[in-house]
Amino acid sequence: MLHHCIAAENRKLRGSPIWVVFFLLPLLSAAYGTFNFLQNQGVLRFNWYNLWTQHTLFYALFFFSPLVGLYAAYLWRLEHLGHNWNLIMSQPVPPLYLFMAKLAVVFKMALLTQGWMLTLYLLSGRLWAKLPGLPPAEVFLWALRGALAAAPVIALQLLLAMLIRSFAVPILIALGCGLAGVVLSSRGLGLVWPYSLMIAGMNSNKTEDALAGSEFSFVLSCLVFLAVFLLAADCLLRKQDVKA
Repeated sequence: MLHHCIAAENRKLRGSPIWVVFFLLPLLSAAYGTFNFLQNQGVLRFNWYNLWTQHTLFYALFFFSPLVGLYAAYLWRLEHLGHNWNLIMSQPVPPLYLFMAKLAVVFKMALLTQGWMLTLYLLSGRLWAKLPGLPPAEVFLWALRGALAAAPVIALQLLLAMLIRSFAVPILIALGCGLAGVVLSSRGLGLVWPYSLMIAGMNSNKTEDALAGSEFSFVLSCLVFLAVFLLAADCLLRKQDVKA
């Protein structure tokens, strides 16, 4: 049953305007990051590590959370129109399956976004900055850690988009929470706030691995937040009556 729910959610993305945002926001982030890298050669070393710091400075700190918030709000938008909530609540599937299907689809979008970001990083380094050689292998690990860190943020944004009928409000919340994550990360509290996990996972704006020796705590934090938000969604959906 779950795979049928996922297929239904995937159909919402066909021909969707959300793909325009998917391509443009990481492209804008990459342009900012590369320009900042080239303009600060008096401070930054001319290497792949420092290009990564500038790309992730914009992407992980400012762009990613609102982008995930947009994906989540878009998938819940149809259910919030008219009496469509009645329809989904009367489907012969466990209510949590509806939420998990959206989680799977948005996570897929997050993985694609990570891949697009990494592609832009490689192209920017080779074609625009003209850096020698190849990027260090660590950046691919950091990108994968960023994908893991996306999971709890996606679950929370889906929870907010489920509860808030407004399309824009959950996205604005994601932006505000992302900025709060920057502050908490700067104070060494990045693992206690879900919106800080992306910054820590992608080693944003750092050349040394910020998670060295803390990988287990990072993974545990991601899994605990994800489990809490899934449990909250399950409880709310079980208690949510059909709206007339």
